[in-house]
Amino acid sequence: MSIAIAIILVTVVGLVGAVILVLAAKFMSVYEDPRIGQVTECLPGANCGGCGFAGCADYAKAVVENGAPVNKCAVGGADCAAAIAGLMGVEAGASVPVRAIVGCQGAEGVCKIKYDYQGISSCAAAKALHGGPKFCPYGCLGFGDCVKACKFGAIHVENGVAKVDQSKCTGCGACKDTCPQKVIWMHNAPDKPVVMCANHEKGAITNKECNLGCIGCMRCEKTCPEGAIKVNNFVARIDYDKCTGCGKCMEVCPKKLIFKHPAP
Repeated sequence: MSIAIAIILVTVVGLVGAVILVLAAKFMSVYEDPRIGQVTECLPGANCGGCGFAGCADYAKAVVENGAPVNKCAVGGADCAAAIAGLMGVEAGASVPVRAIVGCQGAEGVCKIKYDYQGISSCAAAKALHGGPKFCPYGCLGFGDCVKACKFGAIHVENGVAKVDQSKCTGCGACKDTCPQKVIWMHNAPDKPVVMCANHEKGAITNKECNLGCIGCMRCEKTCPEGAIKVNNFVARIDYDKCTGCGKCMEVCPKKLIFKHPAP
């Protein structure tokens, strides 16, 4: 008799618990717009953060709930933007290709070496030791932290300086975020030139450190018909809102370090 009572009690407790769970699921559930899942399925799932959000799911939620632009996924490109736009009933808009560029020409034999580094093969580690083995304190250290960060195999080290394969780069920005020198930039104007130097020291000092560093001579600034390039803090920089891509700055640069990067 006692066994039967125990079985009945356990069954009753189980039923009560099940009812409580069902009611809790019903009254405590949070509604999620089904379009969030649909938008997430349109995304490539790289979770690279290039869109400015933590991952694909967060971006999808921002698109549906906050009206974030549908063309922010650099990895998915125009096809992805069009698919999301179709779900949301909006125009996709123009997807401007954003690609990484290593703003340094300081390869082996170009940028001078101040000591023989034998430590951990890491840019961050090398930088911690007197700023790294190269005399230029602003250039690429060439130990490949960016290579490890790239999920798409779009960046490699060649002759001591990182190079980006524009055909593979998705513009996610992972290499930019990991570079301790902050010499990797995101560029969205493939038809316009880039000043490939980050050295902010006076020309005389730059010349002693690197054969291809900007010396702030201002020839580019004086030549530009649009006033789009200025020497600021001893290095030339381009205002892309003014630049027309005429290329006159490239022609007069004595170091030949201003040039265009072909569109992927």
